[in-house]
Amino acid sequence: MNTNRVVTGHDGAGQADVLLAGPVPGSEVFEHSPGFHAAVVWTTPSSPHIEARPADAALGLQSVMPALGGTTAMRVTFPPDSLSTGEGFDPEKAGAEFARRLPGLADTFEPDGSGYHRTSTIDYGVVIEGEIWLDLGNGREQCLRKGDVVVQVGTRHAWRNRSNQPAQLFFVLIGAQR
Repeated sequence: MNTNRVVTGHDGAGQADVLLAGPVPGSEVFEHSPGFHAAVVWTTPSSPHIEARPADAALGLQSVMPALGGTTAMRVTFPPDSLSTGEGFDPEKAGAEFARRLPGLADTFEPDGSGYHRTSTIDYGVVIEGEIWLDLGNGREQCLRKGDVVVQVGTRHAWRNRSNQPAQLFFVLIGAQR
């Protein structure tokens, strides 16, 4: 699934212009996680500047996790949970691909394979399509549906797609001090 984006800036005369239009780099579906898709749309550093012709902030990321005060915008498709328990699913290959394609984010996951993770970010998430469960552990869960918004404040959590359809979310992560 390709995610398209439009990035604006200014031309040589200072007029607003479209600088980038098309698929987000690296927005292909993951090979070892059937149906999983994640694309970093844009990032900003801790002290962003408006530049006339900004470089593509989604290229060459050292980490998906933003620095303190920085941001990461990303679109994620969570396939039904049943796809990650199916025959042929290799958790080691999936984990390695996840770490390569989303550097820094894999480091926030608990090593037991439960999907729980905690980031030093404040996240705004919007459900674009489908249904997803926000699992906070200890039986604390919340179902989110199309149009719902979640604000994550550095909490330990996991995402569960218990439906038989993909769930698409758009997130903005803001680097925060814990």
